[in-house]
Amino acid sequence: MSTMKAAVWTGTDQVEVTDVPLPDVPAGWALVKVAYDGVCGTDLSIVHGKHPRATAPLIMGHEISGWVEVAGATGPTAGALVTVEPLISCGGCRACRDGHPHVCRRLGLYGIDAPGAMAQYVAVPPEVLHEVPAGVDPRTATLAEPLAVAVHAVALSGMHPGDTVAVYGAGPIGVLTAMVARHEGAGTVVITEPSPWRRQVAEDLGFTVVADGSTMVETLAPLTDGEGADTTFDSAAHPTVAAELTAATRVLGRIVVVGVYKQPTPLDLQAVCFKEQTVVGVRVYTSADMTRAIELIAAGALGLDRFPTKAFALADVGAALAAATSGQDCLKVLITPLDGKADA
Repeated sequence: MSTMKAAVWTGTDQVEVTDVPLPDVPAGWALVKVAYDGVCGTDLSIVHGKHPRATAPLIMGHEISGWVEVAGATGPTAGALVTVEPLISCGGCRACRDGHPHVCRRLGLYGIDAPGAMAQYVAVPPEVLHEVPAGVDPRTATLAEPLAVAVHAVALSGMHPGDTVAVYGAGPIGVLTAMVARHEGAGTVVITEPSPWRRQVAEDLGFTVVADGSTMVETLAPLTDGEGADTTFDSAAHPTVAAELTAATRVLGRIVVVGVYKQPTPLDLQAVCFKEQTVVGVRVYTSADMTRAIELIAAGALGLDRFPTKAFALADVGAALAAATSGQDCLKVLITPLDGKADA
């Protein structure tokens, strides 16, 4: 076989499923047979021509599970189920030299800066592969990459057991962050979300949800004697959220910005000073966070079987992208090139 099926972004709002050559596999690299690829908000920004680095033609996709088809010089052997840590670091900048390649000055990703996994196969260096324990469903394993973001966010927050936690946004990252925070001992997790469907998902998962017409500050008040959350996660990245982060967070509390804002956004720095709050940003995750995410998945620690996903065939990539854009009947859209593994 010399070709494979792939969804290729060819220009603004144009994605074509076509035959392309099998990936070149440089010496020492691995070839992965894709099981599922998760659709991320980054993919949608690429499709709409709004990503600053993506250039057409491009095979998108960086949330990857699959099996090693051709083993690399190191790492998992052929046949192993793996997930991919899709970061591309330069190795030479200060962050890389100091052992923090996840915040490389020139950080790239497979699916943006190199071909990704909306295809039957993807070629990657073996050091980015994480083997998944036997018995884990490849579909669930695909959540490892976004889950690593949540793991990293909670770790950076310094959250303590018993904390009252506020989460803005019940999209995939927000819900996963809430799940990790609860697993790490949060006493109460309060989520605010404008979508009625997503509010219901959060409520069904056992979280306290800000009622329609109310605010996070109003909901937290009786739960915290008016003090506010100990730890606040912004997974929404909307200017209206930034405007109330300090008010929702107590004196000496911690604010973690998980969602990526598209442009500079005002934050009440006077309140940060007066309340001596800590504000920390999250870019992606470390390799250790990926390992931890896989451990949580393998242990069934978070109840991810209740995390709503929907799988589309690679040939139906247009419908998959539309579903991810609407966000109304699943939290994570998956694309699979495997016959018989799509939900519809």
